[in-house]
Amino acid sequence: MTILAVSISAESVEKAQEQIDRSVCQGAEAIELRLDFLENPEEAAAANLVKYVKAKGLPVIATCRHISEGGSADWPTEKRLKVLTAAMEAGADFIDWEFAQYLQPGVQEMLTAALRRFRTCRLILSAHDFHGPFEDLSARYEAMRTLCPEAVVKLVYTAGHINDCFEAMDLLYQEKEDLIVFAMGPAGMITRILAKKLGGFLTFACPEEAAAAAPGQIPVRKMKTLYRWDALNRQTELYGIIGNPVGHSLSPAVYNGCFDAQGRNALHLPLEVGGGQAEFNLFLQSVLQRPWLDFRGFGVTLPHKSSALEFVHQEGGYLEPLAERIGAANTVKIGHNGQVSAYNTDCVGALNALTETLGVERKELRNQEAAVIGAGGAARAVIVGLMDAGCRVTVYNRTLEKAQSLAEEFGCRAAPLEEIRSCRARIFINCTSLGMAPNTDSTPVPAEVFGPNSVAFDTVYVPLETRFLREAKAAGARVVSGAEMFIRQAVVQYRHLTGVEPDELLLRRIVMEKLK
Repeated sequence: MTILAVSISAESVEKAQEQIDRSVCQGAEAIELRLDFLENPEEAAAANLVKYVKAKGLPVIATCRHISEGGSADWPTEKRLKVLTAAMEAGADFIDWEFAQYLQPGVQEMLTAALRRFRTCRLILSAHDFHGPFEDLSARYEAMRTLCPEAVVKLVYTAGHINDCFEAMDLLYQEKEDLIVFAMGPAGMITRILAKKLGGFLTFACPEEAAAAAPGQIPVRKMKTLYRWDALNRQTELYGIIGNPVGHSLSPAVYNGCFDAQGRNALHLPLEVGGGQAEFNLFLQSVLQRPWLDFRGFGVTLPHKSSALEFVHQEGGYLEPLAERIGAANTVKIGHNGQVSAYNTDCVGALNALTETLGVERKELRNQEAAVIGAGGAARAVIVGLMDAGCRVTVYNRTLEKAQSLAEEFGCRAAPLEEIRSCRARIFINCTSLGMAPNTDSTPVPAEVFGPNSVAFDTVYVPLETRFLREAKAAGARVVSGAEMFIRQAVVQYRHLTGVEPDELLLRRIVMEKLK
Protein backbone atom coordinates (compact mmCIF):
# COMPACT_ATOMS: atom_id res chain seq x y z
CA MET A 1 0.00 0.00 0.00
CA THR A 2 1.23 3.48 -0.86
CA ILE A 3 2.10 5.60 2.17
CA LEU A 4 0.86 9.19 2.44
CA ALA A 5 3.76 11.01 4.10
CA VAL A 6 3.50 14.61 5.29
CA SER A 7 6.62 16.76 4.99
CA ILE A 8 7.38 18.88 8.06
CA SER A 9 9.51 21.91 7.19
CA ALA A 10 9.39 24.12 10.29
CA GLU A 11 12.25 26.32 11.51
CA SER A 12 12.06 25.19 15.14
CA VAL A 13 11.35 22.02 17.07
CA GLU A 14 8.27 23.60 18.65
CA LYS A 15 6.75 24.62 15.30
CA ALA A 16 7.61 21.22 13.85
CA GLN A 17 5.73 19.53 16.69
CA GLU A 18 2.70 21.72 16.00
CA GLN A 19 2.78 20.75 12.30
CA ILE A 20 3.16 17.09 13.25
CA ASP A 21 0.14 17.26 15.56
CA ARG A 22 -2.03 18.85 12.84
CA SER A 23 -0.85 16.36 10.24
CA VAL A 24 -1.61 13.37 12.46
CA CYS A 25 -5.11 14.71 13.14
CA GLN A 26 -5.69 15.17 9.42
CA GLY A 27 -4.73 11.62 8.49
CA ALA A 28 -0.96 11.49 7.86
CA GLU A 29 0.28 7.92 7.42
CA ALA A 30 3.96 8.83 7.89
CA ILE A 31 6.00 11.93 8.69
CA GLU A 32 8.97 13.25 6.76
CA LEU A 33 11.16 15.47 8.95
CA ARG A 34 12.87 18.02 6.71
CA LEU A 35 15.64 18.66 9.23
CA ASP A 36 17.46 21.00 6.81
CA PHE A 37 14.70 23.58 7.43
CA LEU A 38 15.60 23.89 11.13
CA GLU A 39 17.44 27.12 11.94
CA ASN A 40 20.41 25.02 13.06
CA PRO A 41 20.01 21.26 12.60
CA GLU A 42 21.47 19.53 15.64
CA GLU A 43 21.66 15.87 16.59
CA ALA A 44 19.57 16.39 19.71
CA ALA A 45 16.81 18.17 17.80
CA ALA A 46 16.69 15.41 15.19
CA ALA A 47 16.47 12.71 17.85
CA ASN A 48 13.74 14.54 19.78
CA LEU A 49 11.57 15.04 16.70
CA VAL A 50 11.95 11.40 15.64
CA LYS A 51 10.92 10.23 19.11
CA TYR A 52 7.98 12.68 19.09
CA VAL A 53 6.62 11.14 15.89
CA LYS A 54 7.34 7.54 16.92
CA ALA A 55 5.33 8.11 20.12
CA LYS A 56 2.33 8.75 17.86
CA GLY A 57 2.81 5.41 16.12
CA LEU A 58 3.82 6.68 12.68
CA PRO A 59 6.83 5.82 10.49
CA VAL A 60 9.49 8.55 10.22
CA ILE A 61 11.53 9.65 7.21
CA ALA A 62 14.51 11.80 8.21
CA THR A 63 15.82 14.15 5.53
CA CYS A 64 18.53 16.77 5.65
CA ARG A 65 18.51 17.84 2.02
CA HIS A 66 21.58 19.13 0.17
CA ILE A 67 21.14 22.70 -1.07
CA SER A 68 21.71 21.63 -4.69
CA GLU A 69 18.50 19.59 -4.62
CA GLY A 70 16.15 21.84 -2.69
CA GLY A 71 17.75 22.02 0.75
CA SER A 72 17.06 25.18 2.73
CA ALA A 73 20.72 25.92 3.56
CA ASP A 74 24.23 24.82 2.62
CA TRP A 75 24.86 22.46 5.52
CA PRO A 76 28.21 20.57 5.36
CA THR A 77 28.13 16.87 4.48
CA GLU A 78 29.61 15.89 7.84
CA LYS A 79 26.91 17.78 9.73
CA ARG A 80 24.13 16.26 7.62
CA LEU A 81 25.48 12.76 8.21
CA LYS A 82 25.66 13.31 11.98
CA VAL A 83 22.09 14.62 12.08
CA LEU A 84 20.75 11.66 10.11
CA THR A 85 22.76 9.20 12.21
CA ALA A 86 21.15 10.68 15.34
CA ALA A 87 17.75 10.26 13.68
CA MET A 88 18.51 6.59 12.96
CA GLU A 89 19.60 6.03 16.52
CA ALA A 90 16.33 7.57 17.75
CA GLY A 91 14.31 5.12 15.62
CA ALA A 92 13.85 6.69 12.17
CA ASP A 93 12.46 4.17 9.69
CA PHE A 94 14.03 5.82 6.63
CA ILE A 95 16.71 8.34 5.83
CA ASP A 96 16.75 10.20 2.51
CA TRP A 97 20.09 10.90 0.79
CA GLU A 98 20.76 12.34 -2.66
CA PHE A 99 22.23 10.07 -5.34
CA ALA A 100 24.68 12.76 -6.49
CA GLN A 101 26.01 13.14 -2.94
CA TYR A 102 26.09 9.37 -2.47
CA LEU A 103 28.70 9.25 -5.25
CA GLN A 104 31.02 11.67 -3.43
CA PRO A 105 34.25 10.08 -2.04
CA GLY A 106 33.75 8.34 1.31
CA VAL A 107 30.02 9.10 1.64
CA GLN A 108 28.75 5.69 0.52
CA GLU A 109 31.00 3.94 3.03
CA MET A 110 29.88 6.15 5.93
CA LEU A 111 26.18 5.75 5.12
CA THR A 112 26.54 2.00 4.67
CA ALA A 113 28.28 1.67 8.02
CA ALA A 114 25.55 3.68 9.78
CA LEU A 115 22.76 1.66 8.16
CA ARG A 116 24.42 -1.58 9.28
CA ARG A 117 24.28 -0.34 12.87
CA PHE A 118 20.57 0.49 12.60
CA ARG A 119 19.16 -2.35 10.54
CA THR A 120 15.52 -1.29 10.99
CA CYS A 121 16.27 1.89 9.02
CA ARG A 122 16.19 1.89 5.22
CA LEU A 123 17.82 4.23 2.73
CA ILE A 124 15.79 6.33 0.28
CA LEU A 125 18.19 7.21 -2.53
CA SER A 126 16.85 10.33 -4.25
CA ALA A 127 17.41 12.52 -7.29
CA HIS A 128 15.67 15.84 -8.01
CA ASP A 129 15.52 18.13 -11.03
CA PHE A 130 13.95 21.52 -10.34
CA HIS A 131 14.38 22.70 -13.95
CA GLY A 132 12.41 20.08 -15.88
CA PRO A 133 12.16 16.36 -16.65
CA PHE A 134 15.26 14.16 -16.44
CA GLU A 135 16.96 13.59 -19.77
CA ASP A 136 16.33 9.84 -19.44
CA LEU A 137 14.19 8.88 -16.46
CA SER A 138 14.45 5.13 -16.99
CA ALA A 139 18.25 5.26 -17.34
CA ARG A 140 18.53 7.30 -14.16
CA TYR A 141 16.37 4.77 -12.35
CA GLU A 142 18.46 1.82 -13.57
CA ALA A 143 21.71 3.49 -12.50
CA MET A 144 20.41 4.15 -9.00
CA ARG A 145 18.85 0.69 -8.61
CA THR A 146 22.08 -0.99 -9.80
CA LEU A 147 24.30 0.98 -7.44
CA CYS A 148 22.13 0.36 -4.38
CA PRO A 149 19.59 -2.46 -4.91
CA GLU A 150 18.39 -2.44 -1.30
CA ALA A 151 17.39 1.25 -1.36
CA VAL A 152 14.03 2.79 -2.18
CA VAL A 153 14.74 4.80 -5.34
CA LYS A 154 13.14 8.25 -5.41
CA LEU A 155 12.99 10.29 -8.65
CA VAL A 156 11.41 13.74 -8.64
CA TYR A 157 11.41 16.23 -11.52
CA THR A 158 9.57 19.42 -12.47
CA ALA A 159 6.70 19.22 -14.96
CA GLY A 160 6.32 22.26 -17.18
CA HIS A 161 3.14 20.82 -18.73
CA ILE A 162 0.78 18.05 -17.71
CA ASN A 163 2.05 16.05 -20.70
CA ASP A 164 5.39 15.77 -18.84
CA CYS A 165 3.64 13.53 -16.26
CA PHE A 166 3.21 10.42 -18.40
CA GLU A 167 6.88 9.38 -18.20
CA ALA A 168 6.68 9.25 -14.38
CA MET A 169 3.42 7.30 -14.45
CA ASP A 170 4.83 4.85 -17.01
CA LEU A 171 7.84 4.07 -14.82
CA LEU A 172 5.69 3.66 -11.72
CA TYR A 173 3.30 1.33 -13.56
CA GLN A 174 6.08 -0.81 -15.07
CA GLU A 175 8.35 -1.27 -12.05
CA LYS A 176 7.53 -3.76 -9.31
CA GLU A 177 10.30 -2.73 -6.87
CA ASP A 178 9.72 -0.11 -4.16
CA LEU A 179 9.81 3.17 -6.06
CA ILE A 180 8.92 6.81 -5.48
CA VAL A 181 8.48 8.90 -8.62
CA PHE A 182 6.41 12.00 -9.26
CA ALA A 183 6.54 15.43 -10.87
CA MET A 184 6.73 18.71 -8.96
CA GLY A 185 4.86 21.92 -9.68
CA PRO A 186 1.17 22.54 -10.46
CA ALA A 187 1.45 20.65 -13.76
CA GLY A 188 2.68 17.55 -11.94
CA MET A 189 -0.04 17.41 -9.30
CA ILE A 190 -1.79 14.32 -10.66
CA THR A 191 1.37 12.23 -10.25
CA ARG A 192 1.29 12.84 -6.49
CA ILE A 193 -2.34 11.70 -6.26
CA LEU A 194 -2.12 8.76 -8.65
CA ALA A 195 0.93 7.27 -6.92
CA LYS A 196 -1.47 5.10 -4.92
CA LYS A 197 -3.35 3.82 -7.96
CA LEU A 198 -0.06 2.98 -9.70
CA GLY A 199 1.55 1.25 -6.72
CA GLY A 200 4.12 3.85 -5.68
CA PHE A 201 5.94 3.24 -2.40
CA LEU A 202 4.87 6.61 -0.99
CA THR A 203 3.88 10.13 -1.91
CA PHE A 204 4.20 13.43 -0.09
CA ALA A 205 1.67 15.96 1.18
CA CYS A 206 2.03 19.09 3.33
CA PRO A 207 0.31 20.15 6.59
CA GLU A 208 -1.29 23.16 4.82
CA GLU A 209 -0.72 25.25 1.69
CA ALA A 210 1.61 27.72 3.43
CA ALA A 211 3.86 24.93 4.76
CA ALA A 212 4.66 23.11 1.51
CA ALA A 213 8.23 21.80 1.48
CA ALA A 214 8.28 21.42 -2.33
CA PRO A 215 6.40 22.92 -5.30
CA GLY A 216 3.01 21.31 -5.89
CA GLN A 217 2.58 19.54 -2.55
CA ILE A 218 -1.10 19.11 -1.67
CA PRO A 219 -2.41 19.58 1.90
CA VAL A 220 -2.98 16.23 3.60
CA ARG A 221 -6.60 17.08 4.44
CA LYS A 222 -7.29 17.74 0.75
CA MET A 223 -5.65 14.45 -0.25
CA LYS A 224 -7.74 12.52 2.26
CA THR A 225 -11.08 14.19 1.56
CA LEU A 226 -11.35 15.84 -1.87
CA TYR A 227 -9.09 13.28 -3.60
CA ARG A 228 -10.52 10.24 -1.75
CA TRP A 229 -7.09 8.89 -0.74
CA ASP A 230 -8.39 6.10 1.47
CA ALA A 231 -10.61 4.72 -1.30
CA LEU A 232 -7.99 4.65 -4.08
CA ASN A 233 -6.59 1.40 -5.43
CA ARG A 234 -5.41 -0.08 -8.74
CA GLN A 235 -9.01 -0.56 -9.93
CA THR A 236 -10.06 3.07 -9.40
CA GLU A 237 -11.73 4.60 -12.47
CA LEU A 238 -10.54 8.10 -13.38
CA TYR A 239 -12.40 11.16 -14.60
CA GLY A 240 -11.31 14.78 -14.88
CA ILE A 241 -12.00 18.35 -15.89
CA ILE A 242 -9.72 19.66 -18.66
CA GLY A 243 -9.13 23.39 -18.87
CA ASN A 244 -6.69 26.26 -18.43
CA PRO A 245 -7.03 27.54 -15.78
CA VAL A 246 -8.87 24.79 -13.93
CA GLY A 247 -8.09 25.34 -10.25
CA HIS A 248 -11.39 27.15 -9.69
CA SER A 249 -13.51 24.30 -11.03
CA LEU A 250 -16.15 22.77 -8.78
CA SER A 251 -16.18 19.53 -10.79
CA PRO A 252 -13.75 17.54 -8.60
CA ALA A 253 -15.73 18.34 -5.44
CA VAL A 254 -19.04 17.56 -7.14
CA TYR A 255 -18.02 14.29 -8.79
CA ASN A 256 -15.99 12.99 -5.85
CA GLY A 257 -18.84 13.83 -3.48
CA CYS A 258 -21.25 11.88 -5.68
CA PHE A 259 -18.78 8.98 -5.93
CA ASP A 260 -18.61 8.90 -2.14
CA ALA A 261 -22.39 8.82 -1.83
CA GLN A 262 -22.73 6.04 -4.42
CA GLY A 263 -19.82 3.99 -3.07
CA ARG A 264 -18.21 4.16 -6.50
CA ASN A 265 -14.53 3.28 -6.93
CA ALA A 266 -13.73 6.40 -8.94
CA LEU A 267 -11.81 9.67 -8.72
CA HIS A 268 -12.23 13.01 -10.48
CA LEU A 269 -9.14 15.18 -11.05
CA PRO A 270 -8.44 18.77 -12.15
CA LEU A 271 -6.37 18.56 -15.35
CA GLU A 272 -4.74 21.83 -16.38
CA VAL A 273 -3.82 21.45 -20.05
CA GLY A 274 -1.96 24.46 -21.39
CA GLY A 275 -1.61 25.35 -25.06
CA GLY A 276 -4.01 24.76 -27.92
CA GLN A 277 -5.21 21.94 -30.16
CA ALA A 278 -1.81 20.22 -30.41
CA GLU A 279 -1.28 20.04 -26.65
CA PHE A 280 -4.89 18.98 -26.08
CA ASN A 281 -4.55 16.22 -28.67
CA LEU A 282 -1.28 14.99 -27.16
CA PHE A 283 -2.84 14.79 -23.71
CA LEU A 284 -5.84 12.74 -24.83
CA GLN A 285 -3.74 10.55 -27.14
CA SER A 286 -1.41 9.86 -24.21
CA VAL A 287 -4.42 8.84 -22.11
CA LEU A 288 -5.81 6.57 -24.83
CA GLN A 289 -2.41 4.88 -25.25
CA ARG A 290 -2.50 3.94 -21.54
CA PRO A 291 -5.74 2.04 -20.90
CA TRP A 292 -4.28 0.95 -17.55
CA LEU A 293 -4.85 4.49 -16.28
CA ASP A 294 -8.61 3.71 -16.47
CA PHE A 295 -9.66 7.20 -17.59
CA ARG A 296 -13.36 7.00 -18.48
CA GLY A 297 -14.14 10.57 -19.47
CA PHE A 298 -13.71 14.30 -19.04
CA GLY A 299 -15.52 17.53 -18.60
CA VAL A 300 -13.97 20.22 -20.81
CA THR A 301 -13.90 23.93 -20.08
CA LEU A 302 -12.16 27.04 -21.43
CA PRO A 303 -10.29 27.20 -23.76
CA HIS A 304 -10.61 23.64 -25.09
CA LYS A 305 -14.29 23.09 -26.00
CA SER A 306 -13.69 23.44 -29.73
CA SER A 307 -10.50 21.38 -29.44
CA ALA A 308 -12.49 18.59 -27.78
CA LEU A 309 -14.93 18.42 -30.68
CA GLU A 310 -12.12 18.48 -33.22
CA PHE A 311 -10.21 15.72 -31.41
CA VAL A 312 -13.17 13.36 -31.39
CA HIS A 313 -13.83 14.16 -35.06
CA GLN A 314 -10.18 13.33 -35.92
CA GLU A 315 -10.41 10.06 -33.97
CA GLY A 316 -13.55 9.04 -35.87
CA GLY A 317 -15.59 9.00 -32.67
CA TYR A 318 -19.26 9.75 -32.05
CA LEU A 319 -20.29 13.41 -32.25
CA GLU A 320 -23.59 14.27 -30.60
CA PRO A 321 -25.55 16.23 -33.26
CA LEU A 322 -26.15 19.11 -30.81
CA ALA A 323 -22.42 19.37 -30.01
CA GLU A 324 -21.60 19.24 -33.73
CA ARG A 325 -24.11 21.99 -34.46
CA ILE A 326 -22.76 24.15 -31.62
CA GLY A 327 -19.18 23.48 -32.73
CA ALA A 328 -18.03 22.85 -29.17
CA ALA A 329 -18.05 19.96 -26.71
CA ASN A 330 -17.78 20.15 -22.93
CA THR A 331 -17.91 16.38 -22.41
CA VAL A 332 -15.64 13.64 -23.82
CA LYS A 333 -16.39 10.04 -22.94
CA ILE A 334 -13.97 7.14 -23.39
CA GLY A 335 -15.82 3.94 -24.15
CA HIS A 336 -15.01 0.36 -25.05
CA ASN A 337 -11.62 -0.14 -26.76
CA GLY A 338 -10.85 3.56 -26.38
CA GLN A 339 -13.73 4.78 -28.55
CA VAL A 340 -14.37 8.47 -27.84
CA SER A 341 -17.63 10.43 -27.89
CA ALA A 342 -18.30 14.17 -27.63
CA TYR A 343 -21.34 15.88 -26.10
CA ASN A 344 -22.44 19.37 -25.15
CA THR A 345 -24.36 19.75 -21.90
CA ASP A 346 -23.89 23.53 -21.66
CA CYS A 347 -26.83 24.22 -23.97
CA VAL A 348 -29.44 22.33 -21.96
CA GLY A 349 -27.86 23.55 -18.72
CA ALA A 350 -28.12 27.20 -19.75
CA LEU A 351 -31.70 27.00 -21.04
CA ASN A 352 -32.93 25.04 -18.04
CA ALA A 353 -31.22 27.48 -15.66
CA LEU A 354 -32.81 30.45 -17.40
CA THR A 355 -36.36 29.09 -17.66
CA GLU A 356 -36.50 27.39 -14.26
CA THR A 357 -35.06 30.39 -12.39
CA LEU A 358 -37.53 32.71 -14.13
CA GLY A 359 -40.38 30.22 -13.72
CA VAL A 360 -41.27 30.22 -17.42
CA GLU A 361 -41.50 27.66 -20.19
CA ARG A 362 -39.20 27.82 -23.19
CA LYS A 363 -42.00 28.95 -25.48
CA GLU A 364 -42.33 32.11 -23.38
CA LEU A 365 -38.87 33.18 -24.51
CA ARG A 366 -40.05 33.48 -28.11
CA ASN A 367 -39.32 36.91 -29.65
CA GLN A 368 -37.45 38.11 -26.55
CA GLU A 369 -34.41 40.27 -27.30
CA ALA A 370 -31.27 38.63 -25.93
CA ALA A 371 -27.71 40.00 -25.75
CA VAL A 372 -24.98 37.36 -25.59
CA ILE A 373 -21.59 38.75 -24.54
CA GLY A 374 -18.63 36.71 -25.76
CA ALA A 375 -17.82 34.49 -28.72
CA GLY A 376 -16.28 31.38 -27.18
CA GLY A 377 -17.53 27.85 -26.55
CA ALA A 378 -20.02 28.83 -23.84
CA ALA A 379 -21.46 31.55 -26.07
CA ARG A 380 -21.97 29.07 -28.91
CA ALA A 381 -23.99 26.76 -26.66
CA VAL A 382 -26.08 29.62 -25.25
CA ILE A 383 -26.80 31.08 -28.69
CA VAL A 384 -28.05 27.74 -30.04
CA GLY A 385 -30.32 27.30 -27.02
CA LEU A 386 -31.74 30.82 -27.28
CA MET A 387 -32.26 30.55 -31.05
CA ASP A 388 -34.07 27.23 -30.63
CA ALA A 389 -36.34 28.91 -28.08
CA GLY A 390 -37.16 31.65 -30.59
CA CYS A 391 -35.17 34.54 -29.09
CA ARG A 392 -33.79 37.37 -31.20
CA VAL A 393 -30.10 37.20 -30.41
CA THR A 394 -27.31 39.77 -30.78
CA VAL A 395 -23.71 38.72 -30.10
CA TYR A 396 -21.49 41.37 -28.51
CA ASN A 397 -17.72 40.91 -28.43
CA ARG A 398 -14.60 43.04 -28.06
CA THR A 399 -13.33 41.59 -31.36
CA LEU A 400 -16.16 42.37 -33.77
CA GLU A 401 -14.90 39.92 -36.40
CA LYS A 402 -15.41 37.00 -33.99
CA ALA A 403 -18.93 38.16 -33.17
CA GLN A 404 -19.73 38.55 -36.88
CA SER A 405 -18.40 35.09 -37.69
CA LEU A 406 -20.52 33.55 -34.92
CA ALA A 407 -23.62 35.53 -35.91
CA GLU A 408 -23.28 34.50 -39.55
CA GLU A 409 -22.93 30.86 -38.55
CA PHE A 410 -26.07 30.84 -36.40
CA GLY A 411 -28.23 33.40 -38.22
CA CYS A 412 -28.30 36.18 -35.63
CA ARG A 413 -26.90 39.72 -35.29
CA ALA A 414 -23.46 40.95 -34.19
CA ALA A 415 -22.21 44.18 -32.62
CA PRO A 416 -19.04 45.50 -30.99
CA LEU A 417 -19.01 45.32 -27.20
CA GLU A 418 -19.00 49.12 -26.78
CA GLU A 419 -22.50 49.24 -28.32
CA ILE A 420 -23.87 47.30 -25.32
CA ARG A 421 -24.49 50.72 -23.68
CA SER A 422 -27.31 51.41 -26.14
CA CYS A 423 -28.65 47.85 -26.13
CA ARG A 424 -32.41 47.44 -25.65
CA ALA A 425 -32.38 43.71 -24.95
CA ARG A 426 -34.30 42.25 -22.04
CA ILE A 427 -31.98 39.25 -21.46
CA PHE A 428 -28.23 39.76 -20.93
CA ILE A 429 -25.99 36.68 -20.78
CA ASN A 430 -22.28 36.98 -19.96
CA CYS A 431 -20.37 34.17 -21.67
CA THR A 432 -16.91 35.64 -21.05
CA SER A 433 -14.58 35.07 -18.10
CA LEU A 434 -14.90 38.71 -17.03
CA GLY A 435 -15.70 38.83 -13.33
CA MET A 436 -14.28 35.36 -12.59
CA ALA A 437 -12.08 35.09 -9.49
CA PRO A 438 -9.55 36.45 -8.88
CA ASN A 439 -10.48 39.37 -11.19
CA THR A 440 -13.83 39.98 -9.53
CA ASP A 441 -13.96 43.73 -10.25
CA SER A 442 -14.48 43.15 -13.98
CA THR A 443 -17.83 43.23 -15.75
CA PRO A 444 -18.69 43.27 -19.47
CA VAL A 445 -21.82 45.41 -19.06
CA PRO A 446 -22.09 48.94 -17.55
CA ALA A 447 -24.54 49.11 -14.63
CA GLU A 448 -26.75 51.71 -16.35
CA VAL A 449 -27.75 49.21 -19.05
CA PHE A 450 -29.92 47.21 -16.64
CA GLY A 451 -33.49 48.07 -15.71
CA PRO A 452 -36.36 46.58 -13.68
CA ASN A 453 -37.48 44.45 -16.63
CA SER A 454 -34.02 43.08 -17.39
CA VAL A 455 -32.74 39.56 -16.85
CA ALA A 456 -29.01 39.11 -16.14
CA PHE A 457 -27.47 35.64 -16.49
CA ASP A 458 -23.78 35.04 -15.81
CA THR A 459 -22.12 31.79 -16.90
CA VAL A 460 -19.29 32.56 -14.43
CA TYR A 461 -19.91 30.84 -11.08
CA VAL A 462 -16.82 31.78 -9.06
CA PRO A 463 -17.78 33.97 -7.26
CA LEU A 464 -21.42 33.04 -6.83
CA GLU A 465 -22.47 36.68 -7.20
CA THR A 466 -20.32 38.48 -9.75
CA ARG A 467 -20.19 42.23 -10.20
CA PHE A 468 -22.31 41.72 -13.33
CA LEU A 469 -25.08 40.11 -11.26
CA ARG A 470 -24.68 42.44 -8.29
CA GLU A 471 -25.15 45.58 -10.40
CA ALA A 472 -28.06 44.04 -12.29
CA LYS A 473 -29.81 43.14 -9.03
CA ALA A 474 -29.28 46.68 -7.70
CA ALA A 475 -31.06 47.99 -10.82
CA GLY A 476 -34.06 45.75 -10.11
CA ALA A 477 -33.24 43.10 -12.72
CA ARG A 478 -33.83 39.40 -12.18
CA VAL A 479 -30.60 37.43 -11.99
CA VAL A 480 -29.52 33.89 -12.86
CA SER A 481 -26.20 32.73 -11.40
CA GLY A 482 -23.67 30.61 -13.21
CA ALA A 483 -24.09 28.04 -10.46
CA GLU A 484 -27.59 27.26 -11.75
CA MET A 485 -26.23 26.51 -15.21
CA PHE A 486 -23.33 24.50 -13.76
CA ILE A 487 -25.63 22.34 -11.63
CA ARG A 488 -28.01 21.54 -14.47
CA GLN A 489 -25.31 20.75 -17.02
CA ALA A 490 -23.41 18.69 -14.43
CA VAL A 491 -26.40 16.39 -13.89
CA VAL A 492 -26.55 15.63 -17.63
CA GLN A 493 -22.77 15.32 -17.93
CA TYR A 494 -22.52 12.92 -14.97
CA ARG A 495 -25.13 10.71 -16.64
CA HIS A 496 -23.21 10.71 -19.95
CA LEU A 497 -19.88 9.86 -18.33
CA THR A 498 -20.89 7.33 -15.68
CA GLY A 499 -24.15 5.89 -17.02
CA VAL A 500 -25.98 6.57 -13.73
CA GLU A 501 -27.97 9.46 -12.29
CA PRO A 502 -26.33 11.64 -9.63
CA ASP A 503 -28.18 12.76 -6.54
CA GLU A 504 -29.16 16.24 -7.73
CA LEU A 505 -29.90 17.52 -4.23
CA LEU A 506 -26.47 16.37 -3.04
CA LEU A 507 -24.84 17.89 -6.12
CA ARG A 508 -26.56 21.23 -5.47
CA ARG A 509 -25.58 21.18 -1.78
CA ILE A 510 -21.91 20.57 -2.63
CA VAL A 511 -21.87 23.41 -5.17
CA MET A 512 -23.53 25.91 -2.86
CA GLU A 513 -21.36 25.00 0.13
CA LYS A 514 -18.21 25.44 -1.96
CA LEU A 515 -19.33 28.76 -3.41
CA LYS A 516 -20.51 30.25 -0.14
